[in-house]
Amino acid sequence: MQQIVNFLIRNKTFITFLLLFGLSLFFTFQSHSYQKTKFVNSANWVSGKVYSNSNNISDYFHLKEYNKQLVEENLRLRKQLLNIEDNAIDSTFSSDSLFTNYNLYNASIIKNSFNKRRNYLLINKGRNDSVKQDMGVITSKGIVGIIENNSSNYANVQSVLNSLSEINASIKNTNNFGSLKWNGEDFKTVQLVDILRSAAIKKGDTVITGGMSSIFPKGIPIGTIENFDLDVSQNYYLIDVKLFNDMTTLDHVYVIENLNRDEILTLEASIDE
Repeated sequence: MQQIVNFLIRNKTFITFLLLFGLSLFFTFQSHSYQKTKFVNSANWVSGKVYSNSNNISDYFHLKEYNKQLVEENLRLRKQLLNIEDNAIDSTFSSDSLFTNYNLYNASIIKNSFNKRRNYLLINKGRNDSVKQDMGVITSKGIVGIIENNSSNYANVQSVLNSLSEINASIKNTNNFGSLKWNGEDFKTVQLVDILRSAAIKKGDTVITGGMSSIFPKGIPIGTIENFDLDVSQNYYLIDVKLFNDMTTLDHVYVIENLNRDEILTLEASIDE
């Protein structure tokens, strides 16, 4: 207490000046509207900056949580969209068919190769998360690949940038189907083969999944036609397709589960026999 008293005594002149200065400012702002307005505006600007910076700092530390919420929301909306599109015809007759054909699971990529002839991705979901072999993997932009094998908590994805990859695909708004392959050259471009020369195609046409398999439903985006030419036999086109996905910067993906897959495979096996 004695130290506080000594401080006040030593600085009494300066403290008196501050009090008188503050009092003069108070009376000035109270009696002059212009100065009062300027002071209020300045105070609001300062406080606004402080709160804005504080909010930005808070948002930064919550980015991970916000991103997780966005991924979950996108997952829910994409699942609804996928099932609505797949059941567009059936829903005319029965609303019970909606939201029954597909499940989607979100996952993060923890390893990705794209500069080899046989490229794979590793995701952080496995058997414990209902992720199984031969499920399709996509992003909001288009296809990524197919689950090849899994463990309890992880799964390997055969990328579309894999010389062994072969995915049913079609040219949008036509009935022309073919197979999507990769020649191992450009990570931005894959090849669509087995499209008959009678097909009316042009550069810029959109290529989508054909729906002729139990892995991908029809209509998942793949890319656009960049170039095309007739193959050696002159009966089919060899088409270069520029991928919608940048396969070098993938982060979050969705895994598609066809809930009718086992039934489809059983029926196909009975026909083969």
